[in-house]
Amino acid sequence: MQPTSTVERPPAPLAPNSRTFARAYGDVRDAWRLRELWGHLGWQDIKQRYRRSVIGPLWITISMGTTALALGLLYSQLFKQELGTFLPYVTAGFIIWNFILGVVTEGTEVFISNEGLIKHLPAPITVHVLRMVWRQTLFLAHNMVVYVVVVAIYFPSLVGEYKMAGDDTVQPGLSWGVLMAIPALVLVVVNAVWVALLFGIISTRFRDIPPVINSFINLVFFMTPIVWHVGVLNKVTGGTGGGGDWRILIAELNPVYHYVEIFRAPLLGHTQDWHHWAVVGGLTVVGWTLALIAMRNYRARVSYWV
Repeated sequence: MQPTSTVERPPAPLAPNSRTFARAYGDVRDAWRLRELWGHLGWQDIKQRYRRSVIGPLWITISMGTTALALGLLYSQLFKQELGTFLPYVTAGFIIWNFILGVVTEGTEVFISNEGLIKHLPAPITVHVLRMVWRQTLFLAHNMVVYVVVVAIYFPSLVGEYKMAGDDTVQPGLSWGVLMAIPALVLVVVNAVWVALLFGIISTRFRDIPPVINSFINLVFFMTPIVWHVGVLNKVTGGTGGGGDWRILIAELNPVYHYVEIFRAPLLGHTQDWHHWAVVGGLTVVGWTLALIAMRNYRARVSYWV
């Protein structure tokens, strides 16, 4: 009998592991390279929303102006504030709040609402997040027109040192420090991307998350110094501590407050409190770490969950 010869077979190729941080980071990097795609889609979203409208996207500005004026007039009377300093305060705060609100609420459904594109367009899932954030940034740019108009009207009240009623802090007034709002906005936008990525993935798996966040976000609005300022809390404590300290602590523990303040303070000529920047910087690192972990583990499953 002839001995049976054995033929060595080559080892089977290893299945690629999709759960790596390199693939998660690569998804974000590839999406940035496709900025012409999501930039065009984001702009088309706005044009489609106001299609056949006479004044088009100016409705964004009119809506923001009406809301800021109504809230400014109302709360200036309730808190006995000078309208010349309080209305710009409310306007700037409401502009950045509207951006944060849009990112959080739309971010929870960013993959669910793009089900068709995710299943038929071979693109990184981060493209859909960047499209949504770009659209919200365009909304903010339209709303900044309201800020320019309000500041132009009350410019004499914001130039030079001034105080907000009920607050003993002397503000330096408008100066070239207003340019600090640009890096502040960039930092807020960078945070908006990880927020939409993280909450978008979680909400795609657990569909109860979007309505929960939509309900909770209304509470966050009233807890954030937008139509009121921290000086009111200092007035409650009498500036000496005591029973009102817990109210100041709640304001400081609210992360939205720090995002609002780094953008609003330079626009009003307020003193830059750098602990707000430190908090936002820390949240940026922690948030992007969590988002990349979520991308590493569940990025490939999003198309099956939608």
